[in-house]
This record gives sequence, C-alpha cells and structure tokens, in this order.
Amino acid sequence: MREFVLVLSAIAIAVAAATGYGVSLGLGAGNEQDDKEVTRGKYLVQLAGCTDCHTPGHFFGRPDMARYLGGSDMAIEVPGLGVFVGRNLTPDKETGLGNWTKDEITTAIQTGVRPDGRILAPIMPWRAYAALTKSDAAAIVEFLTSLPPVRNKVPGPFGPDENPAIFRRAILGPHDSIRHN
Repeated sequence: MREFVLVLSAIAIAVAAATGYGVSLGLGAGNEQDDKEVTRGKYLVQLAGCTDCHTPGHFFGRPDMARYLGGSDMAIEVPGLGVFVGRNLTPDKETGLGNWTKDEITTAIQTGVRPDGRILAPIMPWRAYAALTKSDAAAIVEFLTSLPPVRNKVPGPFGPDENPAIFRRAILGPHDSIRHN
C-alpha cells in the first residue's frame, strides 16, 4: 500500500510539473519569493481580465484551459481601425512572447508598444495598465513567463478594408449606438 501511495504521489508531482501547476502548488524550482511573485501576477492577470481576450473559448462560455492565455479564437472589430485577435501571451518562442524580454513585455503592457514598434490595438487597455506599480507589472510578467508555452498562432491583425473569415464582434462608437431620448 505504501508503494502505491508513493507511486501515486510521484505521478501527481510529475503531472503538476508538466502542466505548470507545480509553481502554484509550491513545487517549482524557484524560491518562495519567486512563487509569491508568480501567484500575485496570476491574481492580477485574472483581475485585469486578460483571460477574456487571450484564452480561446472564453467569449463562448467555454474557456480552453489547455490553451490558457494562448490566444483568442474570436476577433474584435474596431470600426475604421480593423479587426484584432487577442494574441498568445504564453512564452512560446514561435507564436507567443517567448522571444520578448521581460522589459519588452512590461513596456507593451504599460505603453502599448511592441518590441517591433507597432502599437497594440486600442481594445488593449494599456492606458489603464500604465498606472500599475512597478512591482505589480513585474509580477504579471513573472506569471506570464512562468506559463507553459502554448503553440497557437492567431490570425491578424487585419486592416479596416480586410474581411477576415473569423468570428468577430464589433465595438460601436458613440456615433454608432442607438440613442434613447
């Protein structure tokens, strides 16, 4: 019986490490301060609603947690600007933030500027995130870089004259909404 419990414990630890749950369970190789930083970052990411636009299935009521923060499957159309899909925020080197430095991720979150100089879509609330404290921004970056990489290349962005074949929702400006007197 003792051997069975030991084998079951070893399997649980291996699964936790392979899925990235090891950090949140305190099983990671980092020190206690690093674990607290990652936990705080996870809390801030959830509070800020990052999962809404960056996790597939979220807008359909069925978030795909196997691709958590791995890029959306729905686009948001901003009239006059184009159609934008929430990007992959995991550390995947080909489709996510894996080639970005921590400073580059922080800059994008707080200024809306990517490492290549492109400005993030206006739906990304970087103006609000500009007010994050340095420690909160660092905690978010620590959390994002601790995630398991998800390979998911999302389409776009698309210009205002393009008509991509992707499910999308339009944001209506004040001049487009119905006014009630």
